[in-house]
Amino acid sequence: MNKANLETMQEEIRKKLIGKVFDLPRRNLEILYLEIFRYQYNYCEVYQEYCNLIGINAELPTANKIPFLPISLFKTRKVSSAQSLSMDYFASSGTTGMTRSRHYINDIDIYERSFLHNFTQAYGAVENYSILGLLPSYLEQKESSLVYMVDWLIRKSTKYGGGFYMNDKTVLKEQLTYNEANKIPTILFGVTYALLDFAEEFPMPLNYCTIIETGGMKGRRKEITRAEVHQILCKKFALPSIHSEYGMTELFAQAYSKGNGIYFENDLLQVCIREEDDPFQIDYKVENKKTGLLNIIDLSNIDSCSFIATDDIAVLRSDGSFTIEGRADSSDIRGCSLLAL
Repeated sequence: MNKANLETMQEEIRKKLIGKVFDLPRRNLEILYLEIFRYQYNYCEVYQEYCNLIGINAELPTANKIPFLPISLFKTRKVSSAQSLSMDYFASSGTTGMTRSRHYINDIDIYERSFLHNFTQAYGAVENYSILGLLPSYLEQKESSLVYMVDWLIRKSTKYGGGFYMNDKTVLKEQLTYNEANKIPTILFGVTYALLDFAEEFPMPLNYCTIIETGGMKGRRKEITRAEVHQILCKKFALPSIHSEYGMTELFAQAYSKGNGIYFENDLLQVCIREEDDPFQIDYKVENKKTGLLNIIDLSNIDSCSFIATDDIAVLRSDGSFTIEGRADSSDIRGCSLLAL
């Protein structure tokens, strides 16, 4: 079979998988896991190399044997199953001198479908909100998947308008005051340190605003726990809870918490726990709760790798919910994980 025919066959398989990922509700999730695994084993060179090194080939009999790719490989290798060699990418934020992860983009439409589905599942139609973004450090570094998502949501929420705010806290205060006075449902995505700065300068009761904290001190403030951050923000804004978004450059899907840092799986993102001293000892379900390193299955990561072994320490509960407790000792500090409990 010549190269053109092979590429055509790959694209046909890919399109069928994308259709199955977004065809909800699904009938058999484990079968889909295996189909995605085989596709990515065959077409993602880095993933195939990793599987071969640990003695795994494409003929796995059950989904619970699927290997999870160490997330650190996104820093040193091009984790992609796409045919094109000239692709845009998202890059992790990082600090000066830190090697940044890159997630190459073959089809931006998949990312848009993924984050819109996850947002809608958590909050309803984006058109019903005024979307605001307080993400100065992400806007400065560019190539941010979070900025892309929030910008897309802002442009989609044309009914009430919205926008980004860098260091212009007074303008943000005026926008929130206007939205409150006009009872406009509002969602404010904010990086942790910027939310704390804004809360100190402009405390105000927010009756119509949901704050979604996206994590990250980025060395701008003294490190405190997520619980302490949320307690401060709740007090300053007279809110019953602070929401959070769990996402990262290496993922196209996100999980949301509506309080107490408790995240839930969704149609596109599922989690499991691996032992800290044995990466191949994995628990997909637990009877009560269990602490370990978080593995993520991101079904929308069709063009890279859907099976990611993160460096986040997490507690998994029997209902599929999870909390992030910090980072593994040898991993880089990043994003929300700076708020180790």
